Amino acid sequence: MALQAGIVGLPNVGKSTLFNAVSNSAKAQASNYRFCTIDPNVGLVDVPDARLQKLAELVHPDRIVPTQIEIVDIAGLVRGASKGEGLGNKFLGNIREVDAIIHVIRCFEDENILRDEGAINPVGDKEIIDIELQLKDLESVDKKLSRIEKQARIDPKFKVEYDVLVRCKEHLEKGKSIRELDLTKEERPAIADLFLLTEKPVLYVANVDEASMHTGNRFSAALQEAVKGENAQVIIMNNSIEAQISEMEDPADKQMFMEEYKMTEPALDRLIHSAYKLLNLQTYFTAGVQEVRAWTIHEGWKAPQAASVIHTDFEKGFIKAEVIAYNDFITLGSEAACRDAGKLRIEGKEYIVKDGDVMHFRFNV
Repeated sequence: MALQAGIVGLPNVGKSTLFNAVSNSAKAQASNYRFCTIDPNVGLVDVPDARLQKLAELVHPDRIVPTQIEIVDIAGLVRGASKGEGLGNKFLGNIREVDAIIHVIRCFEDENILRDEGAINPVGDKEIIDIELQLKDLESVDKKLSRIEKQARIDPKFKVEYDVLVRCKEHLEKGKSIRELDLTKEERPAIADLFLLTEKPVLYVANVDEASMHTGNRFSAALQEAVKGENAQVIIMNNSIEAQISEMEDPADKQMFMEEYKMTEPALDRLIHSAYKLLNLQTYFTAGVQEVRAWTIHEGWKAPQAASVIHTDFEKGFIKAEVIAYNDFITLGSEAACRDAGKLRIEGKEYIVKDGDVMHFRFNV
């Protein structure tokens, strides 16, 4: 499952620094000039999960394999991107391809870091990107409205689609994003082919100064106030500190560094978990002597779908799934003990996998 969260923001807000911190397979160039990131950098990011280590302590596998998500570092947007300013068309095209947006917003003052928009204004910065995305979506909606207007007059199916598009148009013209419109499951197909930018879920990162990394500051507070109606989370962090932590290979050095800054965990862990949740993902595990491994699936997936992420043959030839709840496995200490205690269940094709399930699939192809 190659699900992607794209890091976006105005130039020089700390996007590439954040990408360098979270990515363990690619490094972006972080420099103090406008279009440092031209082509999107893509990195695979391990999803921290303490459950994986606890399972490994019981099973003693040859290796431990965490699940991952893809993080994409996208070129910085400027005012007028929807009309092609800067790298606007490329930027907007890159956003269209990701599943969720991590919006980095500058919440610190530093005269040595260039800023095109004048005084620090996190709410204004957010609105610049919102407006550009909304304008591009409005263009897409208008084109489709023009395309189906004639059919809508004579075909009830197109009339329903047309009415949904009109609602979207009116909503965008008010300066609001599609994700705030609360379209029903039945209405969403009307815009599915448009891949609207403002429909994507958003997680905000308030990149604050070192002194504000635990408490936030007036800039991050203003951002939190501005987004409180969006049902969106704001992660407060100092991207530079997080980048330094991520570069440390010795766990003891990392722990000492975090203690110095009074940190119980990297803010990156919270960010990655939040991005994972934003994408409506969950994890199940396989646990054997060769490996203990975490697997990513969508919430609500049934057992055969969950099996497919291991191999498509597992879904095609699915027979049954052996399932142990994570807490039962940890409490009893082994698969054999769970089996003896009646905690190993045999589930069929309609079983909806739960987060943390420890599973083994029976299949035949």
